[in-house]
Amino acid sequence: MKKNYKMKKTISMKQFITEFGEDMTKPMKKKLLELWPRCILTRDEKSNILDLKHVEHIQYDCNSGDKDGSETGKKEYAYGQFIIDDGALYFSEKCLESDTVMQMPAVDAIFDSLKGEEMYFDDGVRAKKVDDDNIDYVIDSILKVCPAMSQAHLDIISKYCSTDDFNNKNTNIKDYHL
Repeated sequence: MKKNYKMKKTISMKQFITEFGEDMTKPMKKKLLELWPRCILTRDEKSNILDLKHVEHIQYDCNSGDKDGSETGKKEYAYGQFIIDDGALYFSEKCLESDTVMQMPAVDAIFDSLKGEEMYFDDGVRAKKVDDDNIDYVIDSILKVCPAMSQAHLDIISKYCSTDDFNNKNTNIKDYHL
């Protein structure tokens, strides 16, 4: 398989919608944009499988995986994984975990609460479809566990744009055309 060196590994929610949102409804796009100021999406080799992470990459204490659980380290959370397949959005059962990333426990609860048929993708990845009927639940659940941006981060980015609504549920998206 040929490696795509031009593919961006980290993208914003706005970029995600621009790249994959052609078949999404306006209400879905609007709801996804509520994640925009807090979250970014990362991907590896497959452009259509993206993990949702906090924009500040906050590190949390965790067990390092040793047998007795005595060693701890620090990792950031992945708050979910989106898969785009044939224009449809799916929420994956698992996120990509590594030496620096662990899955937020809420991912299991979100996945289990979604109704509908499970899809199986490469490497045995299970996912359920996200549509207008369940998008509110998925995004609201992620926003409950994903922290707001810190004041220090807001101070930095306020030099470049207005940050009035960044930590509010109703993010100002008037400048983004759906």
